[in-house]
Amino acid sequence: MTDSMPGAGRRDALLIATGRYDHRSFKALRSPGEDGARLAAVLADQHIGGFRTEQLTNARAHGVMRAIEGFFQNRSRNDLLLLHISCHGIKDDEDGSLYFAARDTDSGLLASTAVPASFLRERMDRCRASIVLLLDCCYSGAFLPGMKGDDRVHVQDELGGHGRAVLTATSRTEYAWEGKQLKTGEPVPSRFTGALIEGLSTGAADGDGDGRITVTELYDYVYESLQRAGVKQSPRMWADLEYQVTIARTAGAAGTRQLWQSVPPPPSDPQPPVDPLLPSDILPPQRIPRETETGAAAGGEGAIGPYPGGDEMIHLCLSLVEMAQGTVKDVQLDTWVRCPNCKGSGRGKWGLLSCLGCLGDGLRGARRTLSIKVPAGVENGMRIQFKGKGAVGHVGGPAGDLYVEVEELLHDDFQRVGHDLYSRLFLSPCEASNGGTFPIDTLLDGPRDIIIPPGTPDSQTFRLRKLGVRHLTGADRGDLLIRVHIRD
Repeated sequence: MTDSMPGAGRRDALLIATGRYDHRSFKALRSPGEDGARLAAVLADQHIGGFRTEQLTNARAHGVMRAIEGFFQNRSRNDLLLLHISCHGIKDDEDGSLYFAARDTDSGLLASTAVPASFLRERMDRCRASIVLLLDCCYSGAFLPGMKGDDRVHVQDELGGHGRAVLTATSRTEYAWEGKQLKTGEPVPSRFTGALIEGLSTGAADGDGDGRITVTELYDYVYESLQRAGVKQSPRMWADLEYQVTIARTAGAAGTRQLWQSVPPPPSDPQPPVDPLLPSDILPPQRIPRETETGAAAGGEGAIGPYPGGDEMIHLCLSLVEMAQGTVKDVQLDTWVRCPNCKGSGRGKWGLLSCLGCLGDGLRGARRTLSIKVPAGVENGMRIQFKGKGAVGHVGGPAGDLYVEVEELLHDDFQRVGHDLYSRLFLSPCEASNGGTFPIDTLLDGPRDIIIPPGTPDSQTFRLRKLGVRHLTGADRGDLLIRVHIRD
């Protein structure tokens, strides 16, 4: 198998990011825009990817399809094309077909308002170039209670072919940030794309150290990074390539410095006092220490401690009401605790060199139940930090931290966008023509009345101030927006 190196042909990258949606059935995503911008910077850097990059952000379905068709047209066999798509992914309930959501996608009219995966497959099939496709999308039904997400989402069936590789995240949620990130509204990359960026920009994905990052090395790095971080998703790869495609070269010091000077560093984490029942902090996703940085390896080979315990992360599904008004939840955590037999010393009783309960390690696996307080105003994807509630340290070392990542369950009547809530009011043509006072439900404030003026048109939106979700700071609330739908 030969390698495809930079310079063998044209190297072009198209990055499609959709974070805003006109239809209320799709939640806004904060990550795609940042995903595209930062990945484009890495790919375009001449010390790393050497790609000519083009970005398409928040476009309508027709515009996305036009860009995809143009991207794959009139290509040479020596070209390398990289397509990155970050958006909502949808599966048709009737036949399981995969679609990519655009800004104007209507969940009830997928065939005419979304981008079919079959269209992308056809464009790829007609292209002679080598193709790397990176899909950072969520899949329909993956996060609903009681349903198992489709890990593969028929990627091999719908996007397979000759001369290409497909890397896909098995799941994708909106990641919203806390602290400084929430106040400034700055998004950061998703887990999947974030790992891609880190592996390429730092050269860490160069598994064999030969100065080149191949598509398989990049996949291995992303997969292992997410597993080490405790992220509950397993990226998948499908490939049918005549040769090993090189995505990037390992960046030199100058190239890496030039790239990351243009990207603001993440904020440092504040260190408030610890309360066992209250969150120590609410953070953006960050790297959880690897296993080799915690436990015995933290002190080097043969270390006897003390050294800190590892951080833990769990996933918690909450209703929109629970996230808006706050709640207290009992969670279970499988972690390491101090051995009750030897009190963590690892020494046995009656002269035994090692404790039989922990075989001299001082720690034992156990399931703990913790009661945690979720503050009002948390958003989908936020990570709540509880200091000292992770795995216990060894030989008196401090315990690690517990991170609780919250996920918002869909509500039947309300949709949340930031701190605002959206709902609908259904009126007959007569009611809309005559106007009047109509009862509505709010999420947290009980029934209210709304005055509709005579002659109100379909899709007219009315804003009720201060009936939305409270900000985490507690200083203010968002609004409730009611859209009128006229039905016969």
